[in-house]
Amino acid sequence: MKTVRIAVRNNEHTIKFGIGALYALAEAPAILSADAVCVVADTNTARFIPQVRGVLPALPVYEVTLAPGETHKTPETVVELCRAFARYGLTRESTVIALGGGVVGDITGFAASCYMRGIRCVQLPTTLIAMTDSAVGGKTGVDLPEGKNLFGAFHQPSAVIAELRFLDTLPEREIKAGLGEILKYYGLGAFPNASLDAFPLTQTSMLSDAFESVISDCVAYKARVVEEDELDVGKRRFLNFGHSFGHALEKMHNFKTYTHGEAVTFGIIIALRVGVKLGITAPDTSDSMLSAAAKMGLVTDSGVSPAELLPHMRGDKKNVRGIIRLVMLRQIGEPLIYEITESELNSVLEGL
Repeated sequence: MKTVRIAVRNNEHTIKFGIGALYALAEAPAILSADAVCVVADTNTARFIPQVRGVLPALPVYEVTLAPGETHKTPETVVELCRAFARYGLTRESTVIALGGGVVGDITGFAASCYMRGIRCVQLPTTLIAMTDSAVGGKTGVDLPEGKNLFGAFHQPSAVIAELRFLDTLPEREIKAGLGEILKYYGLGAFPNASLDAFPLTQTSMLSDAFESVISDCVAYKARVVEEDELDVGKRRFLNFGHSFGHALEKMHNFKTYTHGEAVTFGIIIALRVGVKLGITAPDTSDSMLSAAAKMGLVTDSGVSPAELLPHMRGDKKNVRGIIRLVMLRQIGEPLIYEITESELNSVLEGL
């Protein structure tokens, strides 16, 4: 088991991951000092609740099971969850556990930030994308019809515990979704080229030391960035590499056609193509990223014309006064924020 420590706004906590990491839940301060615990899962991850209960100390444990999927990541679900907390009599001394992927983590974290103006939340990710990215850093929120993650708050977890055994039964599509975020971290320079030898992934290699090191490097990179820029006004924006186009692709299809990780993969490829055309991204960098994606077994063509995405990018929360902010790469490990007008971007996208 490996541990990464993160300290933000007087909230120092640990991120633990590995085989057997679940047992660390019983030792988490947010659990030891709680008067009650509520485990929030969806219908896909509720099967893990008995394992979670099995390691918890003797205290009241409640359960809520949500409908799965991005289409249920709405303000209405947050209200329903907060009402469930109230019915169970949770107090400001209680702790909620988000047992699931990114959707469960985002909804539960946001509900925890709202209920009684904030109670503790432990993130217990069950998917690769949540373990490497969304469960870390305290970004919580839900979608609005106008765009993804427009309704939310920064609410740091009290702990993040990633049990790699939860990946054993993860569908291949969900594994590929997580690899989309790992590709992002590769582009940002989070782990060395040699670590690509951990791929392609199999059920066996996902439990290997080599792959655990990849996850460790990704989490450690994000932890460093979040410590420096918790509120996403500086370097943390680099973590949105591929997301501007990716979120637009999700929105274009009403969050039903692509997983978040698939959309991020396509968004990264589009960002690389735009960067090369603008003379920002070195062609060999684009080639290296495509090679890494191929080694991970990722599909890189969404079949959607990049120009079709522009109308769906207008509500992106990163944009300011008509200027679209894109995360681009000069080289592997050299990201930058590039500002471009909508008309300029339209010209570039139509030429791809």
